[in-house]
Amino acid sequence: MKSNLISKSETSALLKKISKEWNIEFPKMKNVKVHQISNEAQIITGEGLKILKINEDYFPFLSETEMLKKFPNVEVDMGAVKFMCKGANLMRPGIKKFTEFEKGELVCIVEETHHKFLAVGKSMVSSLELENMEKGEVIQNTHYISDKFWETGKTIYD
Repeated sequence: MKSNLISKSETSALLKKISKEWNIEFPKMKNVKVHQISNEAQIITGEGLKILKINEDYFPFLSETEMLKKFPNVEVDMGAVKFMCKGANLMRPGIKKFTEFEKGELVCIVEETHHKFLAVGKSMVSSLELENMEKGEVIQNTHYISDKFWETGKTIYD
C-alpha cells in the first residue's frame, strides 16, 4: 500500500469539500495522508480523522465512533447483523428505529443490543418513505465491519 502526505492546499480543499458534503465543520489540519488501497479506494488519515474514499464518494471510517455519531442512523435487529457484515444492503424488515434522513444521504447502521456501528451507506429512500415501507432496500451498504477497507484500516497508524 502506497501512502503519501498531501499538500496544505490539497488538505484545505479536501476538508472544505467534505465539510460541505457532510455538513460537519473540520478544524484546520496538517499532515494529512492518503493511503492507496486500490485504484478506486483510499483511506485518508489526519489528526482525529479517518475517511474512506471510494471513487468520488467520501465515507466516515467505521472506527471513528465520534464522527459516526454526527450522521443520521438506523438501528437494526440482531437478525440483520450477519448480513450487514457480509456487505448486504439493508432491507426494511431488519430496521427497528431510525433518525431523519434524506434520500442519497450517508446513514450509519447500528446494532440494537450494544449500539455498535456496523456499516455506513447511502440511503435509497428518505426516512419519511421508510416509515410507510414494509419491505424493500433502504440503505446501500458501502463500508462495513470486516470488509477489505476495515481490515486494511487496522494496519494504518499515524
